[in-house]
Amino acid sequence: MTSIAVLAVMFTSLIGLLLTGVPLAFTLGALAVVFTVALWGTSALSITVLNLFSTMTSESLLAIPLYVMMASTLQRSGVIESLYKAMELWSRRLPGGLAVGTIVICTIIAAMTGIVGAAVAAMGMLALPSMLKRKYDPELAIGAICAGGTLGILIPPSVITIVYAVTAQASIGQMFIAGIAPGLLLASLYIAYIVLRATFKPSVAPRPLDEQPATWPERIASLRSLILPLLIIVGVLGTIYMGIATPTEAAAVGVALAMISAIIERRFGRELITGVALDVVKVTTMILWITIGARAFVAVFTGTGGADFLLGFIENLDASRWIVLATMLGILFFLGMFLDEIGIILLCVPVFLPVIDFLGFDRLWFGVLFLVSAQMAYISPPFGYTLFYMKGVLPPNIGMGTVYRAIVPFIALQALGILICVIFPELVLWLPQSMFK
Repeated sequence: MTSIAVLAVMFTSLIGLLLTGVPLAFTLGALAVVFTVALWGTSALSITVLNLFSTMTSESLLAIPLYVMMASTLQRSGVIESLYKAMELWSRRLPGGLAVGTIVICTIIAAMTGIVGAAVAAMGMLALPSMLKRKYDPELAIGAICAGGTLGILIPPSVITIVYAVTAQASIGQMFIAGIAPGLLLASLYIAYIVLRATFKPSVAPRPLDEQPATWPERIASLRSLILPLLIIVGVLGTIYMGIATPTEAAAVGVALAMISAIIERRFGRELITGVALDVVKVTTMILWITIGARAFVAVFTGTGGADFLLGFIENLDASRWIVLATMLGILFFLGMFLDEIGIILLCVPVFLPVIDFLGFDRLWFGVLFLVSAQMAYISPPFGYTLFYMKGVLPPNIGMGTVYRAIVPFIALQALGILICVIFPELVLWLPQSMFK
């Protein structure tokens, strides 16, 4: 059987098993074992084990459970609740103020935790009832929470960025810094859209007429809720940017600060510790099992000549390199409708990076485009993870159809963000290049 035929059977089997509902990690792992034995015999499995051992002993992957622990502790400690109450006081009378404030809080949560689920779950429980009570359009409210929650993929410290950097053998610190400006760009696009829509169509975000505006002493007092988040952001990101700590060491600093925050908020106890431990085990094992399966699958793909075939196909393709780039990003968006972003990274990055090198694009710049595409995957129907996080906190009278409609304009804004980063690559590259001279 030719290498092309083997690749066709591999990916047909992959799609078929995924459609049956078999978990991605077991699908990838099973196919890797079956094709390894079929092509090279049982003795080749020892090479697979050696490849996986180097992955499992990676110090960079140690940052994942630490950042998950930090995110879970902050979510359960009441810090996010205090932030939201302060945001309500400052933004309730602005055009679309609560939705704008939700984006701001999601940006802060992203900079504290790097976990998408933390922001979506917290804002779904806190912000959504508040916006619906004030007669906000459900689609605007849901769209703002879903889109704002995905900023945790791009704004550091991001667990998804760590997975990408480890897979691409890139600097985690550089990837963190490269994600700052595009992340703030996307947040700005969301806010601009909300303000413009609320200005031209006030009925989607009515201003409260029967509520007394917050007094200035109340607003200033509420700013105390920013102290702990800012300390955590400075403690994690500041130590990385100043060269004091590696991303893994900074994650440990973040865990310590999150625990201190829980003690200050008087939430530290057996219940919090048990919940955090369960969150860490569930999320970390999910990521690592997918990593194991994907690494084994990609090893078979490479061993059968898949990477060489793809690169040769691109070399002989009579098309602009920008068309090829657009095609790759389109593939990422399509895969996002069916796979989680961890699986997409582990499957696509080893295949796409040689093509990016051949086309002469900057790897760091492409990495940010990849992560923005992952954000789009997180809210793209039918299986975007954020949509189901959101479904878990929706009131009974709101169905998934409303959620699907709500995210359409925000997917368009993310596509606009990618286009801006393509046209102005300095937006991505200037900060990491200036800090790592």
